[in-house]
Amino acid sequence: MLELKKGHRQKPTNSLFGLRVAGLKVRFVTNTTKESKGFLLNRLNKLGFAIEGSEIFSSLTAARQLIEKKKSNPILLLENEALEDFKGIPTKEGQPNCVVIGLAPSMFTYEVLNTAFRAVLDGATIIAIHKGRYYKRADGLALGPGPFVAALEYATNRTAVTVGKPEKSFFLSAFEDLKVNPEEVVMIGDDVRDDVEGAVKAGLFAILVKTGKYRTGDEEIAISLSAVAVKDFAAAVDHVLSNRR
Repeated sequence: MLELKKGHRQKPTNSLFGLRVAGLKVRFVTNTTKESKGFLLNRLNKLGFAIEGSEIFSSLTAARQLIEKKKSNPILLLENEALEDFKGIPTKEGQPNCVVIGLAPSMFTYEVLNTAFRAVLDGATIIAIHKGRYYKRADGLALGPGPFVAALEYATNRTAVTVGKPEKSFFLSAFEDLKVNPEEVVMIGDDVRDDVEGAVKAGLFAILVKTGKYRTGDEEIAISLSAVAVKDFAAAVDHVLSNRR
């Protein structure tokens, strides 16, 4: 599985082709919550990635599945680009019973968060699409949704339900349709906590790439988790192909 995010600058087209030629199935997993799956797919295809929509598994998808399962009436703290993945979700009149939080900088104002705070006090569940502490923008690292989820948890004394990485259920759901065991799956990503640690806890083998969100010293954490750290995506693919059983 490969991790994808908004702002991804690598173009691993040749390496991706190598995986496909080797007969390996590929899934792209992402905690990106600022844009819908369709928006992400179009952007990546324009960058030269040959990806099918069925190969992308998003934390937005996981959140929608949970909302539908529980027949919730949500408050959606999401950017407009992400709301496409929630089309058809009925927003009934009356008291909301869950607050869904993604990466939505335009929504993280005092008034909006205070509305969410009051809803949780009245019994609404907090659904964190993920608890990423930070992400990488063109101008550097920036706060992720995690700190805002933590603020609501602290203020209400409630614990959020998390659906994205690093949750075990997220990783297992991403390749459920492939009918393979966790130990047969390799996760490649640049976040030592959400990608590597989460994957290892789910029973996958993990490879940390020293690009994107990677920080000096992360490789030591990865190695302590019995994972591997390599230079970039191409090196990760080389490792996968050279260590096939």
